[in-house]
Amino acid sequence: MEELAIEAKKDMQKAIENLESGLATLRTGKASPAMLQHIQVDYYGTMTPIVQISSITSPEPRQLLIKPYDKNDMRSIISAIASSDLGLNPVSEGALIRITIPPITEDRRKEIVKQARKYGEEAKVYVRNIRRDYMSLAKEDKEISEDLQRNIEDDIQKVTDEVVSEIDKIVADKEKEILTV
Repeated sequence: MEELAIEAKKDMQKAIENLESGLATLRTGKASPAMLQHIQVDYYGTMTPIVQISSITSPEPRQLLIKPYDKNDMRSIISAIASSDLGLNPVSEGALIRITIPPITEDRRKEIVKQARKYGEEAKVYVRNIRRDYMSLAKEDKEISEDLQRNIEDDIQKVTDEVVSEIDKIVADKEKEILTV
């Protein structure tokens, strides 16, 4: 396989990593500390990710426990979670914040599946843009023959197809997880 195709595959893997981190934040009905990953908390006037100012664990499948490193941050953490789009209701229990994950309705599950598909499409667009960029690099190189150029383009296309099918598989697995009651 040509070096250009190998480089393209490395760049395309970033799309898969971004997709997986995006899908991890979606609510599936099970408690996961990654659900809170994108929540920003007002930490002494600076918006800070919740994972930097607290530890988040999942002692049960439908429950999260948040232990702030500083007890003074309890109010700001609770308000940040309550105002998020996750629809969670945090409860203060002394030095801990407990969140019970409510079951998801069928309509909400379908909305979450649409969001997962949207993440998948964004990843595919990113991969196709990388393919376009590397194809144009191959065409611009005047020192290589047309046959070699076609071989490079074929290799890049094979890599693109592999990555797109991997994205489809990841999204399908996440949809299955979301729709499982």
